[in-house]
Formats: sequence, C-alpha cells, structure tokens
Amino acid sequence: MGNFVGDIVICLLLLLSVSVIFGTSEVIKLFTNNGEEIFKTSTYNWVIRLCLNLLGYATVLLPGCLIYKYVRYTKYIQRSGKGCIPRLVHSCFVGHCETGLLDSPVYASNASTHVQRTFTQDALLLLYCFFGLQFSYLTWGYLQEKIMTQEYEDASGNKARFQDSQFLVFVNRILAFLISGLYLLIQRQPQHKTPLYKYAFCSLSNIMSSWCQYEALKYVSFPSQVLAKASKIIPVMLMGKIISHTTYEYYEYVTAILISIGMTLFMLDSSDHKNDGATTLSGVILLGGYLLLDSFTSTWQNALFTDYGVTSVQMMCAVNMFSCLLTAMSLFQQSSFPLIFSFMTTYPRFIVDCLLISICSASGQLYIFYTISKFGSITFVIMMTIRQGLAILLSCLTYHHEFTIVGVFGILLVFGSVFLQIYCNNRLRAIRRRRAAANSIKH
Repeated sequence: MGNFVGDIVICLLLLLSVSVIFGTSEVIKLFTNNGEEIFKTSTYNWVIRLCLNLLGYATVLLPGCLIYKYVRYTKYIQRSGKGCIPRLVHSCFVGHCETGLLDSPVYASNASTHVQRTFTQDALLLLYCFFGLQFSYLTWGYLQEKIMTQEYEDASGNKARFQDSQFLVFVNRILAFLISGLYLLIQRQPQHKTPLYKYAFCSLSNIMSSWCQYEALKYVSFPSQVLAKASKIIPVMLMGKIISHTTYEYYEYVTAILISIGMTLFMLDSSDHKNDGATTLSGVILLGGYLLLDSFTSTWQNALFTDYGVTSVQMMCAVNMFSCLLTAMSLFQQSSFPLIFSFMTTYPRFIVDCLLISICSASGQLYIFYTISKFGSITFVIMMTIRQGLAILLSCLTYHHEFTIVGVFGILLVFGSVFLQIYCNNRLRAIRRRRAAANSIKH
C-alpha cells in the first residue's frame, strides 16, 4: 500500500508542477503579446526571451526536483517494488551500483588500452581529435553564420531572416541524440551506472551557453565574441577548481595566460573589428553567460567521466536526450513549432541548411566527448581555442584581410603555448613514472 501511495504522490507532483508552469507561461505570453512593440524596441528584449525559455525548461526540471526531494526524504527507493515508476525513479536518481561493473570485459579492455598508450599513440590520437574537431566546427561555424545572417528568398522573391535561436539549438541536438542512441543499441557498452539526473546540469548549461552565443551575435561584433571565446580556458580552470577541486601545475596557468594574450594580440590587430559597432551591455552580459555556462559544461562532463567511468557515446546520448527534451518543451510551450514549420515550407533552402548544420554538430559532439574522455576539458578547450584562430586566419586568407607582424606573433604565441603545454605534460608524466619506479624498487 505504501508503494502505491508513493507512486500516486509522484504522479500528482508531476501533474501539478507542470500545470502551474504552463499557466504561468500563458500569463507571461499574454503580457508580452500586449506589449509586443515595447519589447521589440527594448535593448533588453532578450531578457523576456530568456525568461520564456527558462519557464519551458522548468516544465521538466521543477517536477524532477520535487520528485527528487520526495524520494529522498520518504525513502521511496527502499520501499519501492519492481513497477514502471519505481524503475524509472531508480534510474533517474540512483543509477546502477553493482560492484562488479568495472570488471566487465568491454570496460576493462578500454581501460587497459588507455593506460598502455605510448607517446606516439597519444600524439596520433590527439591529432585525430584535433583535425576532427577543426573540420566539424569550422564547417558548423560557417553554416551557423550563414543561417543567422542571410535572408532566405522564396519563389515569389519575398525575403525573410530566421530569428529563433532556440530552434537552432534544438536542431543541433536532435540528430546527435539519434545517432548516439542508435550506436548504443548496436555496439555493446559498459553498463551505465550514472544517475540520469546528473546529466541535466550539463545539458541545461550546454543549451543555455549555445543560446547566449547565438543571441550575443545580435549585440556584439564577431571579433569581440571570438576574443571572449579565446580566453575561455581561464574560466574552465576556475570551474575545475570549484567543482572538481582540480589542482593545476604552474605551467598550465602560464600557458593559459599566454594563449589568451596571443589571441588578444591577433584579434586587436584584425582590421575587421575597426568597422564593427560598439559592444553593448547586453552583449557583454550574454558573452559572460556563455563563458560561465560553457566552462561549467565541460568541467562537469569531465567530472562524470572521472567519477562514473561513463563512455563518450553514453555521455553524448544522455546529454542530448535532456537537451532535446528541454528545448522541445520550451518551443512547444511558446508555440514556436507552427511558425518554424511555416518558415520551412516557405523557404526550402532553410531545411537543407538545418540538415547540414545538424550533421556537423553531431559529428562535432562525437569528437567533443571523445576528446574530453581521453584528454580532459583543458586540452579540449585549447583545441577549440585554436579553432577560433584558424577561423580568423582562414577568413584573412580567403578575403585578403591585412594583418601585421603583431597578428602573426599572436598566432605563433598561441601555437607555441599549446606545444609548450604538451611538452610539459609529457615531461611531468615521465618524471612521475621514474619516481614511482624508484619507490617500488626501494620497497
């Protein structure tokens, strides 16, 4: 009887919280529609869009939080049976905790392969991750800018520009979720033991950072955004200190500062920024939100890799599952899907661009999770920082932008700092191995 009552309480918490949020959202939408002209002319109309997005995400997150509190304080898990609701609750908030999990053949094989990699294998694997990330995200960046800046034209000659940033986030996640889910069904993986709710944190920060990145383009120049991304390695290291209590070597702080200085020299030397509009307060806030959220995402994912031994494909599937659920619920709640489908039927070229950007995003995410699982969040951020420099350099070569010796020095400083960190990492590993060998001989 107690289990049956607990199941009813969980269902009631779900229905009541969703109803409250939907009602609140309808009231806010009614208010914003009545003051539509005010919000269109306001510099801070992105705040209204942000609030509506957060309400959509709360439709999923608030019921989950309430159910978690109820399960925790009533000891529902200990009293639950084997029904559908108890199993779902167990997967979401407890996960699998079997003791023999790490001895499974697949996991043991992967772990031994990682430990036994030589320096040459490590370098080749790093190059594979590097070039995969560069190709995927340089192409994705080109398509992203194309969708956000170009005007689509229909058969009658009418032109329109696509404005819904959140739908682009949804499109970037849906194919990645389907591909990773299909891979998990086909390819045997280590047993998944991570509570599902832990993925919700990095999923929320991931979609919010992407949204801030899209929205920031409406308020800041492209060089300003690239410059902010280039210094992302520093907040990532700070997040590592706060979340995982990670300790870094002195040379890692030095290389982080050198990379930021090098990118700053190159960006300040770029001739493009001189013709761009002034950076607004809204743009600064959005860029700050992007840096903070994106740094949290990679650090939290790295912690899950370390604490639970989750594979990169499992991480990709779980994070994108929550991302699709959150963004789809928000788009549905704001009645955005009918307008988007109407835009697609009117401008078929938009559909092709959406498919291409989804493919690039899915392949890029495969490389992201694989890189983080093998080399950690700092190495991943260094690779993505280099991508920013390559994007600007490619633009200079393609469109014949001028840059002086200061810009060349900035690029060399960035690449030199990366190679310095790789060299120092390998030197430090060699020293630790020699010390460990010497201690084992003494004992």
